[in-house]
Order: sequence, then structure tokens, then C-alpha cells
Amino acid sequence: MNKPFNTRYILPKLLLPLLLCTASMAGAQQFGGNPPSIKWKQVNIPAARVIFPAGMDSTGVEVANIIRQMNGLVKATIGNKQRQVSIVLQNQTTIANGYVGLAPFRSEFYLTPDQNSLELGSLPWPQQLAIHEFRHVQQYNNFNVGLSRVLRVLFGEGGQALGNDLSVPNWFFEGDAVYNETHVSEQGRGRIPFFFNEYRALWAGDKNYSFMKLRNGSYRDYVPDHYPLGYMLVAYGRQKYGDDIWRSITHDAAAFSGGFYPFQRAVKKYTGEDFKTYRNEALDHFKKEFNDDVNKTATKHFDADREYPAYVHDSTLIYMKSTYNHIPAFFIKTGDKERRISTRSSSLDSYFAYNNGKVVYASYRPDARWGYRDYSELMLLDINTGQEHRITRKTKYFSPAFNADGSKIITVQVGPTGKSELHILNTDGKGAVNVIPNPDKLFYTYPKFYGNDEVISAVRNTEGKMSLALIAVKTGQARYLLPFTYKPIGFTAIKGDTVYFTGISGNNERLFALFINTNKFYELLPTGNNDGVGSYQPALGSHKLAWVGFSATGYKINEADNKNLKWIDANYASPLPNMGITALAKDSSADMLATVVDKALPVTSYSKAHGLFNFHSLIPNISDPNYSFAISGENVLNTFQSELSFDYNTNEHYKQFSFDAIYGALFPYIDAGVDYTLDRRQFFRGNYVYWNETKLHGGLEVPLSFSAGKHSTGLTFGSDFYYNRISFQPSTFVKTTDRSITYLNNYIAFSNQTQQARQDIYPQLAQSISLNYKSTVTGGSATQLLATGTFYFPGLFTSHSFVINVAHQQKGKDNVVGFSNDFPFSKGYSAESLDEMNKVGFNYHFPIAYPDAGFGNIVYLMRLRGNLFFDYTRATADKFFADGSNFKQNFRSAGGGLFFDTKWFNQNSISFGVRYSRLLDDDIFGGTGRNRIELVLPVTFF
Repeated sequence: MNKPFNTRYILPKLLLPLLLCTASMAGAQQFGGNPPSIKWKQVNIPAARVIFPAGMDSTGVEVANIIRQMNGLVKATIGNKQRQVSIVLQNQTTIANGYVGLAPFRSEFYLTPDQNSLELGSLPWPQQLAIHEFRHVQQYNNFNVGLSRVLRVLFGEGGQALGNDLSVPNWFFEGDAVYNETHVSEQGRGRIPFFFNEYRALWAGDKNYSFMKLRNGSYRDYVPDHYPLGYMLVAYGRQKYGDDIWRSITHDAAAFSGGFYPFQRAVKKYTGEDFKTYRNEALDHFKKEFNDDVNKTATKHFDADREYPAYVHDSTLIYMKSTYNHIPAFFIKTGDKERRISTRSSSLDSYFAYNNGKVVYASYRPDARWGYRDYSELMLLDINTGQEHRITRKTKYFSPAFNADGSKIITVQVGPTGKSELHILNTDGKGAVNVIPNPDKLFYTYPKFYGNDEVISAVRNTEGKMSLALIAVKTGQARYLLPFTYKPIGFTAIKGDTVYFTGISGNNERLFALFINTNKFYELLPTGNNDGVGSYQPALGSHKLAWVGFSATGYKINEADNKNLKWIDANYASPLPNMGITALAKDSSADMLATVVDKALPVTSYSKAHGLFNFHSLIPNISDPNYSFAISGENVLNTFQSELSFDYNTNEHYKQFSFDAIYGALFPYIDAGVDYTLDRRQFFRGNYVYWNETKLHGGLEVPLSFSAGKHSTGLTFGSDFYYNRISFQPSTFVKTTDRSITYLNNYIAFSNQTQQARQDIYPQLAQSISLNYKSTVTGGSATQLLATGTFYFPGLFTSHSFVINVAHQQKGKDNVVGFSNDFPFSKGYSAESLDEMNKVGFNYHFPIAYPDAGFGNIVYLMRLRGNLFFDYTRATADKFFADGSNFKQNFRSAGGGLFFDTKWFNQNSISFGVRYSRLLDDDIFGGTGRNRIELVLPVTFF
């Protein structure tokens, strides 16, 4: 970041209170996500406690051994501090991912590998996760210094997360981890051209975006994420200044040495170059390595991703199309005419296969209850009618493909143990599944039928090397058509006796063709009309070949007549490129993965009760009308959350001290807590009544997900039993005795929404409905019903939203106690809790501009959007005034808001706005005048 003129001492004072609310907490975890039937085991070493489901001992030991060796060899390049981390291996999900986070300090590995080996590499997935994610552990352990350490002392792990977010950019976290995975293995993303495609496309397309835009993204242009940017900057530093350069820079940055812009100051200190010069040199190094020359597109902004073309015949293609203002859908194109077939169901990727009027693809579906368990189910789409139906249920299928006559489907099954299998099933999903044996323990990707008795697939062996295999359906015996190498292979397609696929040639990814019968092997060079970087997803027509290339405005489909293709003899045994980073081969930790000692480590049981009360952070939170500080705790398995808190409510002006806990490992959740509240109040017969409360509560909650296909649907219901002791304050005018009551708090919440495009402010169609009913059991009669609903509809133009809010609150007559008020009153008014309130609100949300501009690497404005509204609330109350008369009043308001979708310090997203409300009725419980201007902050900062 460049230093602003004289704001060095002012801006931190202004921004720190705000940014205390934006620390990056780990948000990937699922509370209570695993069923209680899972028994957990552990391998405990000084650097890590590896926790895994019973039956996965070999994987747990493998991960622990890699971490043990990596911690000994490569920690000097980031620092020598060590604090044990808990790593949980999750094997029930279909998502390929992993993370390390603070608050609480832990890591999770999601163990199902991705099908696309060109994207993440082909190393055995637990190994890849270990060498990448444990680098993050080393980063956090060594970034607990200076001001970051002070923040940790004050706010716990969340405080360190804040300090590290403000001082060390996220591009370094990921770029350093990608460098590590590349350095300690023979592969890694730093050696795979696919990883650099996004920047190569920008350079080839003359898209000279500012650094702030590259860091923060855009709603209208394609901008790469921070992973490749981080790798290029980190790798260039290691290449030019040595292996310890980033240890020095990040130590000073995390400590905030030198004050504001600590990372940029540290780069200047240790390299002698200002950060702008350094980053330009680093990017220029890689730009020269690739030197791409492809057709420039005239499209100014992102157009669309058109992926996985499939020929109906030579003049007609089917493909998946995704834009920023519409959700992904299947399209068919003949000549220049493009027609939408059907919206795609929720999926983890865009892959599909086509045959004879039918499309098959894998759709993502979460489990009804357990958040770490989800499925990949096959969907069959009729392109003539646009109708689709699910042909498998609760499966983990990937990359399906038809046989020649469309009666069978071959697909990859990945089980909880990580075992990969090929399954053959009928197109209608009925009948027995034929499971092909896997004697060589291969991992299959993109299988295709080769006749009726054989299958061709890109395969990975147990070392992570890849080849093409011809597999016998009956025996599973494989004949390897290429030598095994660390060069990834993907996107197979077959025509006749020729298999086409994408592989690596130098610094590029090209199409290759292998003649199965003669074993002749060719590389297909780009044709004159090649649009985009790389050649992927080949499709074969009668006389044509189609493929996609990546451009600055999206994936583009290229076509060529077979007679115009350029074929040259190929050899696939050449090594992976290093992109000019020779430092990858230096020092004792280079290719460490190949030398990991398979040490027999003890495996023991892991108690689910271990570390239940794991308080990690002091968290300030604003969720108007509640303002609170909470000491939060969460155990490693994320089955028990606990919290000590202080809360101030601006509606009723009370102060509340609380302890709450919830246990989520069973079905349903079990929750309990205690609250002590001071100075609660309610308006009664013209005056306020004040009292204190002591509450004990416990209850059950059932969270369910019915998401499937094109909709995300959730249902939560439960009931809590409360004991409430009320002590009236002596100053109150009401002469009454203290009392104790018990009551039930019953609730149900339902939500349903369609998928949401990137530019959509809200889903085009969605519903959110909640009911809450409180009723006393002992201590007198009191009830309160609150019903709310929010309904989302498309607006007049693309990305606009029309939203209707309705609410009804009804109290029982002569209630002996008042319940808390959560009624969404008309905007602009001061609210009170009255006997009966009804509201309807109309909101229209619309984008105004996408500035893609910022200031000083501090704040960046991605989108400016507007809101027009009208609210109408009708409220009544019996015997409201001192003379016993009733109250009836309308509360209407209209106005608009201007909202800013921003990022702070190039990574923390905050949306806020300014709202003007014109009160059309008197604000009886508030101030004078009809005009209100309010600052609208996020509902919750964490």
C-alpha cells in the first residue's frame, strides 16, 4: 500500500474500532455436522493432533508423518514457533477443500479429491492437503508477534486473526502455501499452467487492471483470485532474495513494525524496492515466461463462461453457460442462434455429458441433517422438453458419461475411505450397478466407454502420477497407454479408436490425441482462430473438433474442421515446467514429500468430550438493536459452542449478562443457558414500568435441509423452556409484587430460494417465513405471537429485486409479563412493544454503478446500489393511557437508501449504507420532525 499524505496517525484510530468487527473467523466449519455414530481416532505428535474417523488409520498416520517431517525441514523459511494444532479429517463430504483458521485454532481436510487434476494437481489428496494446509499452521504460529500478539492478549484468537488480516495480505497466506506445496513435491500448482491461466488471459487481453482491482475483484469483470497472484509474488521473492526473505518481511508486518502499511514497509526494508516496483517486477517475470499471443476479444467486460461443448451435429452445439447476471444454464446453439434449454441444478462443477437428446451431470445435494455429509447425484435432462429428474440418490458420483447407444452410464464413485471405483448403471437409474474392480488402487477421472467391454479413463496411481488407462469392465485390469508422470491429464473424449485429452506441453496446456490401436501419439497445435489460453474439454463432431480456451471475458468455445488441425508427434515424458523459478529445486526441503519416512505412529481413541469449553475469543458484535461483547468457545469437533456475554438493547434499554451453550452432536440440538437482565422496561398506562429478570432456559432444536436441484431449502423448529424471575424496581409507579413465571418459547423458521447470480442483490425468487409463540406455563397468563415473512421477486430489470415484508405480533389480553420485542417496526420510527402490531413493507433494490475503484489500498468500492421503500405498521393497545383508554395508530414511512458494497484493506467485505426515511405519521415514542437519516451497518460483523 502507498502511504497517504498525513493520515498515518489518524486513520488507524478511526478504522480500528470498525475493523475490530471484521476479523476473519473460520467460516467453513459446520456446527454439529457429523452423526454421533462416527467414532473418532487420533494421532498425537508435537506439531499436530490429527483426528479422523475410525477406519482411516492409514490416512491419519500418513498426514501426521508428512507434518512431522515438514515441520522439521521447512519451518525456518517462516519461523520456528510451534503450537500444536488439531486437524480434523472429514470424509463424508464430496467437496475437495481444506482450511486452517483461528477462533478456534484448528484445521479441517475435506478428503474427496477433485476430478480436474489440471486445477489442483494429481498428488494423493491427503498429501496435497497436508503440505498446503500445514503451511498455514506455521504462518499463524509465527505471526503472533508485536501488535498482533497484543490483540490476541486483548481479544483472544480472534484478536490475532484481526491483526494478521490487517498486516499480512491474504495473497501471501495462499501464495506461500502454494509455493510450499510446489517446493516440497514434484508437482504443486506452481508447476501447472492451468494455475496461471487467469493472469495469462488478462495479459493476452490487454486488461491492465489496477492492483486494487486485482486484489478486490469485480461484479462486472473477470478478476483472478489471490492464489496465483500470491504465488507469483512469493515465488519471485524466493527466487531473487533467498529462502528467508518472507520470514523477515512477515515477522515485521505482523508485528506492525513501522506503523501503517506494515507489509509494504517491510518489503521496502528487506528488498530495497518499494512494493509497487517489486510487484510489477514479479508479474513481469511470469508474463515473460508465458508471452501468450491469442486472439483479442472486443468484449469490454465479462461476457460468459461457455463450457463443455457437445455436438448434436456439426452445426449444433450444447454447452453450459454461466454469466454474472444469470444463473448457470444449458444452452443450445445452431449457427448464431443461441437458445436456453434449462437451468442447471446446484453442482460443484460445470461438467456434463450428452448423447441422443439427453444430458447427464452430477448435482450437489446436502444431507437433510448432517452438514459434513453431502452427495453428488446424477441428473438426467431431456433437451427437447427441458425436463430433468434425479436418477441416483445419496450417491457420490462424478464425471458421468453415456455409452454409444445411451442406455448405460459410466461414472466415478468416491467412497468415504477415499477409494475410487467405476460404476456402470442404466440410464434410468434402475437395476443393479456394475462395479468394476480396481486392483491397482487407481483414482479415476473422466471415464469414457470404449466399446461395451472396456473403459478409458485418466488415472492417478498411489504416488499421484497420471496416465491414460484402458480398463477391462469384467476384471478391472488396466493397460496403460502412456507412461506415468506427474503431468496432469484431464478432459478425455473418444472418437473411434482415438482418445483426446488435455495435457501439458512446456508452459502450455494443449490437446493431445492417442491412437489406441497403433499407439501413435500427437499434439494438436492451436489453429488460427484459437480464442483464449489453453485448450480444454474437447468435443468431437462428424467432421469438427471443438474445445474451450480461457479468456479475460470467460471460457470461449473454439471450433475447427478436422482437415485444418495441426498434428505433430508428441512425447509425454518431459518434466513439468518451473516457470523460471529455479529456487524450487534448492535447499534440503526440495521434494521432501518423496522422502517422508513412514513411521508407525500410535493411534488412540479421541474423546468427543475433549476440550468442550474451549474459549478462544472476545467478540464485539452489533446486531441492532443489540450491542454486545461475548467470550466465545467452541470445541475442535464443532459439536459444542459456549458463550459468556454482555448485551445492551437499544429498544428497551436493558443490560443483560448471559451464559449460553448448545450441543449439536445429537439429533436434535440441545441448548441451555442463564440470563440476568437489568432495567427492562415497558410502557404501561402512560408510564414506564421497570424491572430486573433472572432467566434459566433449556430446549431442543431441529435443523433440517431439504435443498435439492435448483432450490436451497431449510427448515428449523424447536422449543425452549424458560424459568423467569421478575423483580420490579422500587421506583416504578406500579404497585405490584415480584413474581416467577415459566413459559415456552416455540419457533419454526422456513426458507427457500433459487440460485443466485453474482450480480443479484437478492435471489430472484425466495421466501423466508418464521413463527414464534411464547406462552406462560405457570405464574400467570401471558402469550405473544410473532409471525414474519419476507418474499423476494424479480425486479423490472436484470439484477433488480422486489421484496415484500410482512409481520404480525399479537399479545394476550392482560398479559402479566412482557416478552422481548423483535417486531420489525416501520423504518425511521422509535418502536415500542404494543398489544397488536401488523406491518407490510415494500422494498425495491437495484444496482446503480460498479465503480471498481478505491483509495490508498484501504477501502475499495465494488458496487453502489439503491433501495426504495414504503413501510406501513398498524399498532393497537388496550388500556394504554393513564385514563384507561385504548391506543390506535398508524406508522407509515417512505424513503430510500444508498448502499456501498466495499472491501477494506483489500480483503475484508463490509456493506453499509445511508437511509433516509420520511415519516408520514407522528413518531409518538420518539423525536419530533418527519425526517430521519440513519447509518445502516451490517446486521452482524462476524
